[in-house]
Amino acid sequence: MKHTYMAIGAHIGDCELQNGLTLSTLALKGHKIITVALTKGERGNPKGVSVEDYSVQKEKEANEFANMLNGEAIVLNYRDGEIPDNDKIRLEVAELIRKYKPKTIFTHWKNSMHKDHSLTSKIVTDAQLLAGIDMEGKIKGERHFAPIYFSENWEDEEDFKPYIYFKGTKEGYELWTKAMKKHWFIMNSQSFKYYDYYTHLSYVRGALARTTYAEAYSVFEYQKKVVKDEF
Repeated sequence: MKHTYMAIGAHIGDCELQNGLTLSTLALKGHKIITVALTKGERGNPKGVSVEDYSVQKEKEANEFANMLNGEAIVLNYRDGEIPDNDKIRLEVAELIRKYKPKTIFTHWKNSMHKDHSLTSKIVTDAQLLAGIDMEGKIKGERHFAPIYFSENWEDEEDFKPYIYFKGTKEGYELWTKAMKKHWFIMNSQSFKYYDYYTHLSYVRGALARTTYAEAYSVFEYQKKVVKDEF
């Protein structure tokens, strides 16, 4: 059976980095991949490129990455650094969850040095609830619930404790590394070596998972249950 998987990030590039190996591996197995960015991340514009021009470039990059995975990129119309903490954006995200009915949602961990990341985590967590309850016509579509897995991101490391290790395949790794090269900042940032960090992290997590490549996820405390009827 084929499923839909949705990754939701604060900026274009977040899902591609923190979930890229997982998404690429799932895509090659025939599953549908949806990336959602609440903002374009346009204020990380390189020298000599305006915020407006970089905004256009970023959206193009998001679509190119998603297309390589035979998926779909969705970019909401909020400004980088100005994600609102209100019901409107929560209802928008909840409506996307209802529309695409993902089996699983990936998003940011709750603690971050970047306020957009931590707020996105809260927005997605609230939207998960709203998508699954009767909102009396405030959200289009049928109710849908999907579990959330919190992604590993270098900016979101405070109290992040890996719990789930997703094994990536060699083919998934190769697709991911090719697709990441569509993003200018991943390959050219002077402030952080994104490509090096995340590809090497996949080897580190892979070693801990007794495989070659992996990505790590955290979960809510209530999800940490192992039920046995014998030992």
